[in-house]
Amino acid sequence: MNFRRFFLTVGFTGLSPKAPGTVGSFVSLILGLFLLEILHPSTLFLLSLLVTVIAIKQIDAYEKESGIHDNSEIVIDELAGMWIALSICGINSENLIYMAPLAFIFFRLFDIWKPSIIGKIDRDVKGGLGVMGDDIVAGIAAGIATAGLYQLIEKFVL
Repeated sequence: MNFRRFFLTVGFTGLSPKAPGTVGSFVSLILGLFLLEILHPSTLFLLSLLVTVIAIKQIDAYEKESGIHDNSEIVIDELAGMWIALSICGINSENLIYMAPLAFIFFRLFDIWKPSIIGKIDRDVKGGLGVMGDDIVAGIAAGIATAGLYQLIEKFVL
């Protein structure tokens, strides 16, 4: 088995024939929620940064070999972004039923829509840093948006 491909496709989930980014994000959400049962959110954040550093180097090597930039099967960027969103949104066992779907939806929204600096990174930064960078910023934005919307829901609805 090719470890690089396994890693970059998040256990081959990026090979999904339809919506590999969404599939990779959903699997990453489930993995992140599992890890949050045993890790502190700050540890998940640091783990996502470690994954990012490793992924940048592996993506650079993949792109050099294949000549393809940001291949849709590479979803390790979704994993890092999703984990960052989860680690900063304030998710816990009491609000998980609301926060997990919100984090997922906001992350996918920012990852697909690519507003502001997210789109600039996607367009202008090449190599592994570009592939990972836009999803890292999308994860930060998703975490903040999730926390903010949850605060409103908690105040006015719950």
